[in-house]
Amino acid sequence: MTGNRERLLPGWLRRGMLLFLLLAAAVTGSPASAEEAVTGAARALLAKYPSVAPKLQKNLFGAPIYLESFENKGTAEVDMYGVFGHTFHQVKDTLAVPANWCDITSLHINIKACTAKKTGSTWLVTLYSGRKYYQPPGDAYPLKLTFRVVAQQPDYLNVTLQGDQGPLRTKDHRIRLEAVPLDGGKSFVHFSYSYRTGTIATMAIKSYFATVARDKVGFSTVAGPNGNRVLVTGVRGAVERNAVRYYLALECFLDALKTPEKERFERRIGEWYDLTARYPRQLKELEKNEYLANKRREQQNQLTLQGEAALLPGGGKPDEDT
Repeated sequence: MTGNRERLLPGWLRRGMLLFLLLAAAVTGSPASAEEAVTGAARALLAKYPSVAPKLQKNLFGAPIYLESFENKGTAEVDMYGVFGHTFHQVKDTLAVPANWCDITSLHINIKACTAKKTGSTWLVTLYSGRKYYQPPGDAYPLKLTFRVVAQQPDYLNVTLQGDQGPLRTKDHRIRLEAVPLDGGKSFVHFSYSYRTGTIATMAIKSYFATVARDKVGFSTVAGPNGNRVLVTGVRGAVERNAVRYYLALECFLDALKTPEKERFERRIGEWYDLTARYPRQLKELEKNEYLANKRREQQNQLTLQGEAALLPGGGKPDEDT
């Protein structure tokens, strides 16, 4: 009976319960409970694959990607599922490194720079969030996210980035990535992105989407005024757009590992623009030459910032066993 009741719960709630069990097991320090929680989370993700597999083959993305989202009481969340054409070993070893997330997230058009800094046993990844045009990081908002490898097992990876405060007084920013191996040297990935808006933030954001951004849409469809299906707008649409941008950045970063290290940055920014250009209504903000020029300048700023962070107490490069 308990198993049947759990299957009736919304997917996002089941995932939240699994994450809670993982964290609780880590806190209690019980090896048995921690192992059971990780095993349960891995099985839950694998169990999700058969149900989304048909949607990965035929969808609006024209790629093995499935997206679902919700908005409730000021919280907007997007869950993306997809298949990466990379071995789980490569996905696990690459995405468990905090510094790599700086090279991933900085492909996003609104991320002006990123730094990864270790203080004690805690990694802090700071995203400098700004406008779509070029901005020095000093003019952007420093979104501070605590990076945590919740689980890194031979057949399961769970990584989270969490921050209390964000731009426009948004709260509880959370990025989560899970992955499990599939046959054929591929990996099944679950990427989740969410944040919460308080009263003041909600008012400001609603004003923004009613004026400047009134034509911006997401990827999901909802019932329109006449009963017809229309693309979602507002905060939910914005969170969907950002989730897709980050998800595509993950793909680009992994793809670029096939090229010589000196050529990876150029490959990442070029491929990211080309992938996002497939969805012009949702994601196009700049012409390609402007995006590439901006990212080259922002990359130099990021290298400078990361170098300065490494000189601060507790700063440094990722440990070999991270």
